[in-house]
Amino acid sequence: MASLTAGFHRHNNHRSHSSSASKIIVFFCLSAFLGLAIIANLFRASLSTHYLSIATNWVDTNAPVLILKLAATPHNSNNKGKDGKIAQRIGPQRFLSATFADLPAPEWQWEQMPSAPVPRLDGYSIQIKNTFYVFAGYAHLDHVHSHIDVFDFSINKWVDQIKMPNEMAHSHLGIASDGRYIYIVSGQYCTQCSGPTTASFSLDTATKKWKPLPPLPAPRYAPATQLWKGRLHVMGGSKENRHTPGRDHWSLAVKDGETLEQQWRDEVPIPRGGPHRACIAVNDQLFVIGGQEGDFMAKPGSPIFKCSRRHEVVYGDVYMLDDEMKWKILPPMPKPDSHIECAWVIVNNSIIITGGTTEKHPVTKRMMLVGEVFQFHLDTMKRSVIGKLPYRIKTTLTGFWDGWLYFTSGQRDRGPDNPQPKKVVGETWRTKLHLS
Repeated sequence: MASLTAGFHRHNNHRSHSSSASKIIVFFCLSAFLGLAIIANLFRASLSTHYLSIATNWVDTNAPVLILKLAATPHNSNNKGKDGKIAQRIGPQRFLSATFADLPAPEWQWEQMPSAPVPRLDGYSIQIKNTFYVFAGYAHLDHVHSHIDVFDFSINKWVDQIKMPNEMAHSHLGIASDGRYIYIVSGQYCTQCSGPTTASFSLDTATKKWKPLPPLPAPRYAPATQLWKGRLHVMGGSKENRHTPGRDHWSLAVKDGETLEQQWRDEVPIPRGGPHRACIAVNDQLFVIGGQEGDFMAKPGSPIFKCSRRHEVVYGDVYMLDDEMKWKILPPMPKPDSHIECAWVIVNNSIIITGGTTEKHPVTKRMMLVGEVFQFHLDTMKRSVIGKLPYRIKTTLTGFWDGWLYFTSGQRDRGPDNPQPKKVVGETWRTKLHLS
């Protein structure tokens, strides 16, 4: 009996020790699990903070910010507050870079003049004294123009029309002038997003006669083009597929509408390729301003080459080619700007640029138009925003005469509160220009 009792006690003691050990093991396991959870949470918080600090580095804290606030919307007709009124849910706010906002600028007084005979998108222009030659362009994607309209600044009237050669491009040209002869290089032939042509021509504005030029070595859409030091320079643009940026740079010796050589010469490539840039020769220097990489392309298999949207990057880069044929990078424009090939004039040793397009909206991915007027001071190489157009607009054709800044044609915005492009117009406007 005593031995049974002793065995019983030993068995109970063993069960007690086993139970205690199990409890201790469970306790330590739970503690370890809780500790790991706390450590993981702290690490995640630290990582999130680090990520936010990196993301914040992309924001220019000194730039003005556009705030879009969604309208208040009813949440639920049965969801009433303490005062009995229907509760409302306010949509989130988005803080966008100043790139997508209108930059602060003085409001200018604009006077509307006689509209062009036809509306134009992606048209081109040359001013020779008081005469303004407006070339080609789309009326809409399924109709392109094959003529030149002529405006006389001295009487503010459209006075003439000149037919273009059948082989000449209808949009996305390269264009330049020596004060009598106008040179037209390559570009897109026909409607929608049709293919490019290498065909190039000169026009004698005194006789209205055309002459062919040697074809460009490769077709380009909207190449930067200018006469400089007796040579016709053509660079950048988009390659044959309309989207890939080209950096090639060619030149051709010309005089009085004639070529002095039969082949284009290779020159130093431009640092960054792409179409829709302003190209300006002034003070023995060649400037290339703004532009973009990428453009609409023809939809694969489309018999009419229907335009299909592709990724584009708009930039405000400014390059200068000096006497030693070396490219220099200058301070950029106040905001990225494209579609400004003929949107510029030179006044009082300044380049004035009107309108254009800027980066796409980050949420809607829609194109955003520009409504500012920019001044590029050639003496200081500084840029400034000096005024506003009557509305935002791209591919404006700009001239200057007797103290008046003119522009005509292009594609305007949807209204004061919507910078997306809509209507193709032929309206002509002017304002008295006062530069500091």
